[in-house]
Amino acid sequence: MLKRWLREPLVHFLALGALLFLVFHVWGSSPQRIVITPGQVQSLTAGFQRVWQRPPTEAELKHLVGEQVRAEIAAREAAALGLDRDDIVVQRRLRQKLEFLAEETVDAAPPTDAELQAYLAAHAEQFREEPETAFRQAYFKSLDAARAALAAGGDPVARSDRIMLPEDVALAPRSDIARRFGREFAERLEALPTDRWAGPVRSGYGAHLVLVRERKAGRLPALAEIRPRVEREVLAQRRQQALDALYARLLEKYEVVIQ
Repeated sequence: MLKRWLREPLVHFLALGALLFLVFHVWGSSPQRIVITPGQVQSLTAGFQRVWQRPPTEAELKHLVGEQVRAEIAAREAAALGLDRDDIVVQRRLRQKLEFLAEETVDAAPPTDAELQAYLAAHAEQFREEPETAFRQAYFKSLDAARAALAAGGDPVARSDRIMLPEDVALAPRSDIARRFGREFAERLEALPTDRWAGPVRSGYGAHLVLVRERKAGRLPALAEIRPRVEREVLAQRRQQALDALYARLLEKYEVVIQ
């Protein structure tokens, strides 16, 4: 029965096909190409020179190129074995490279003046300069002492208590004043008259008498004054929009299942 089975043409055909497949797999498959470009060689040379402060010798450059080839082989074989899957570090790096390629196209064309002006108008509060105030202050541990010093007239600093805060404050934006004296102090400061002592004004430390010396109103700068800042924000917005569009397009290729 075995002899009759071995004489079957179909068995011969299958055996021959298996043999041809094995021969092709072992000897007939074409090798994958690894191309090391002149730019890569130049980059390897520059990297060596930055570290050693000299160009590499011929043997050293050959070793660098060999290591680059090994790195490429390792990356391809690891990917073929699926070693890049479920590796958060590899995923993060690949995502960075993909997004970098997408962002490169965005930065190729600089934003126009009209685009910058439109962005500035739509995000005015982001670029508006805060009002600034310059003042003198006299600190008192109690409200009663502050009121008494104000009623006595003259310069109340001589009657004030000691504190680790500056007596004179140069022109400073509201946020800086709030950070040093407290938000309530900064808000009250904007309503005080100029060139005369007023108060008391509370801070996180106690009571103050304040002499406002100078005010500078808040304003929205012209585009010419802050063009680099606006351009950075426009390009950042462009990049985000490009990435959102990229992922929306790529997401159509996948079915996402959250278990």
